[in-house]
Amino acid sequence: MSDKSYRTEHDSMGELKVPADALWGAQTQRAVDNFPISGLAMPRQFIAALGLVKWAAAGANSELGLLTPDKTVAIQAAALQVAEGRHDEHFPIDVFQTGSGTSSNMNANEVIARLATEGLGSEVHPNDDVNMCQSSNDVIPTCVHVSAAIGIHDRLLPALRDLALALQDKSEAYSSVVKTGRTHLMDAMPVMLGQELDGWRAQIEHGIDRLNDAMARLCALAQGGTAVGTGINAHPQFGSKVAVLLSERCGFEFTQAGSLFEGLSSQDAAVETSGQLKVLAVSLMKIANDLRWMNSGPLAGLGEIALPALQPGSSIMPGKVNPVIPEAVAMVCAQVIGNDVTITVAGQSGNFQLNVMLPVVAHNLLQSIELLANASVCLADKAISGFTVNQPNLDRALDRNPILVTALNPVIGYEKGAAVAKKAYAEGRPVKDVAREMTDLTDAELDRLLDPASLTEGGIKN
Repeated sequence: MSDKSYRTEHDSMGELKVPADALWGAQTQRAVDNFPISGLAMPRQFIAALGLVKWAAAGANSELGLLTPDKTVAIQAAALQVAEGRHDEHFPIDVFQTGSGTSSNMNANEVIARLATEGLGSEVHPNDDVNMCQSSNDVIPTCVHVSAAIGIHDRLLPALRDLALALQDKSEAYSSVVKTGRTHLMDAMPVMLGQELDGWRAQIEHGIDRLNDAMARLCALAQGGTAVGTGINAHPQFGSKVAVLLSERCGFEFTQAGSLFEGLSSQDAAVETSGQLKVLAVSLMKIANDLRWMNSGPLAGLGEIALPALQPGSSIMPGKVNPVIPEAVAMVCAQVIGNDVTITVAGQSGNFQLNVMLPVVAHNLLQSIELLANASVCLADKAISGFTVNQPNLDRALDRNPILVTALNPVIGYEKGAAVAKKAYAEGRPVKDVAREMTDLTDAELDRLLDPASLTEGGIKN
């Protein structure tokens, strides 16, 4: 490319060429040149958080009398443009960069300063103005927390609430449908399909509770700690004012961390949050796999339910339809569990006063939140809400389930019950018919003791 395609920028290390139309400056360009590693830029949600933090920082500095009103207006306008995603192409730095995320912080400072300078008509400096009272060492941990908290509050929790509601509705709809229970993938005592679905609902609601609990620590921000946690070069009230402004902007509460030293040196809150996301992934994996088993067949599997037919299932077998939504959800869960391993390793990399794997924590944490939110929506709307029950298959399995003999144990004893079950299984006959031959119980007693619906209620029948 010709020299006209570039302009010359400088920083404390000297001059270098930057693409002429780039909003970034020298420090961003050095990072672009230094880290051609993955082609993965920092996540959109993280860039949005950078914009919000810079917006709040300018507001806090203005309230403290440190930034002139004209520069405040210009910086805040530019920062909100960044938060809204209007300049994402000017945030090209690879996830795998300097561990503090300094490059991404300076990327935001340079882009916002250039936009603010253009808007104001006079110079706004990336370090002296946009980065006033800040260090990359508190900005990036703050952005990790802010971006994750917004993703959980705005996207994941609503999706999980909708999924829990879909499960509750389906549980109530099938509250009287009896089916064979299974333990070890083997026939067990009967359960109501509604009871099974209610177990899934409880898993999701417990996941919501866990995330809400983690949010209390995720919303505590390191801002104000600057370089090492002492707050050098920052006004003592700066961090708390940033938290208040972010709270007002986002619609839920942020606070300044009780220990800024912990906020900079550790990522324990992010590790905790990732752990709760992993629990949620485990729950969703269980639900997805149960749906796959229940839908299996339609002839040679369990065939208890029919999931909505969404697309052809084979390029060679006409008419085949696969459980694509549960499969996609299961893959999401595998990814989230893997992300948690990365975040766990990264969380251990807090050396003295700073964690040095912040960008990869942000990338994996935000990906997990986004994937789980989207997967929960798909599971609720395209699997749970639309599946139907194959009642004949449920009834057929119940009629020939030898484990129903368990209900006779208090009356005929375990040994006699085992003999009845073995004969019923060997001859492929209903337990009731075999028990009639091998015990003194009347038909009325057998009907009462072996009624599948009553066996789902617990307690001893005699």
